[in-house]
Amino acid sequence: MKVLVIGGGGREHALAWKIASEKDVEKVYVAPGNGGTAVEEKCENIDIKGNEALAAFAKENGIDLTVVGPEDPLASGVVDVFENEGLRIFGPRKDAARIEASKAFAKEIMVAAGIPTAYYGEFTDYDSAIAYVKERGAPIVVKADGLAAGKGVTVAFTEAEAEAALKDIFHENVFGEAGSSVVIEEFLDGEEASYLAFTDGKTVLPMVSSQDHKPVFDNDKGPNTGGMGAYSPAPVVTDEIFDYATEKIAYPLIQEMQRRGITYKGIIYAGLMVTGDGVKVLEFNCRFGDPETQPVLSRMDSPITPIFEACIDETLNKAELIWSSEPTVCVVVASEGYPSSYEKGRPITGLDDANSIEGVKVFHAGTALKDAKIVNSGGRVLGVTARGQELGETIENAYKAVERIQLQGMHYRKDIGAKALRRLKG
Repeated sequence: MKVLVIGGGGREHALAWKIASEKDVEKVYVAPGNGGTAVEEKCENIDIKGNEALAAFAKENGIDLTVVGPEDPLASGVVDVFENEGLRIFGPRKDAARIEASKAFAKEIMVAAGIPTAYYGEFTDYDSAIAYVKERGAPIVVKADGLAAGKGVTVAFTEAEAEAALKDIFHENVFGEAGSSVVIEEFLDGEEASYLAFTDGKTVLPMVSSQDHKPVFDNDKGPNTGGMGAYSPAPVVTDEIFDYATEKIAYPLIQEMQRRGITYKGIIYAGLMVTGDGVKVLEFNCRFGDPETQPVLSRMDSPITPIFEACIDETLNKAELIWSSEPTVCVVVASEGYPSSYEKGRPITGLDDANSIEGVKVFHAGTALKDAKIVNSGGRVLGVTARGQELGETIENAYKAVERIQLQGMHYRKDIGAKALRRLKG
């Protein structure tokens, strides 16, 4: 089997690594890939961009299955292009990908489906948005409606912070077209968790729970990022909450989509807030989370390509997954200055030393292979992931591996997994 993975981040390295581990897989092409996929067994990076060009490559090279990592190609209709060419591809079509591409559309779906979420307003101009903020008061959440690489959300604890965020969006145009409208939401107080599941449009097959860490600094301080680390399982997601998410969130989502003539195939990602008033949905994504994919796939002990095939063929009701009970922890190593500006091209060393620790796998994100050396090429550079028998030991091993890596000015949070430890200790 030949597989094409679209994307070049840590999520895509984890997907390529998992797919390549299967004996029936002969080759994994990654477009464009990164420094890690360049040296991963069975993997080859290809510098091809654009939905039509990727479909042409798949057709010319006999690709049996394509897996889409990031949201951008999904939102632009890569699945539609491939399917029109008779190619097998895993992911939602453009109409279903709107669940992430437009936060306003996602809120509309949630309300129609009876999915619990925060109250909100949608605005296309600064003055009406500011008036809503003054009416509701702070804390309040300001979200650019479109895709903003995980950086379009501001949790404003004062009206002044909300006003600054709205000025950035409407006056400074920092998010471009993604900020042509905004969603302003009620602030929900609680603990976040990530719910991921496969779906073929009829059946939902959940993955194990996980928890992401969005703010750049320890104790959830500082601006939001694409994610500074994750772990699995997330103790805050009890069995009761997990089942609730499947029955009252995931199934109502695909059923409401179906009522609108949209068959949702691919990944359901629900960002959950566990509050004193129950579970509410913060957002939906239409793809694997990043960095949640790294710890989640590290716990998957069964092959993943049969699940992709079952989603495409609408036979997911016959599929099953085998999960390890061992916890996993992923610590993101970021470039100096992230999520603001940062220098690229700085050499990274110590990767083999880090990977030599038992249970550790260093997934690459913003890296490139240049003159036979690995250098940083993005804000989030590495996802240092450990799997072990006990959570405390697993966290220790992840950070031991991080300490063996050298990258000038590198930054990482020191508290990934701390919330889980506190919960487990009661």
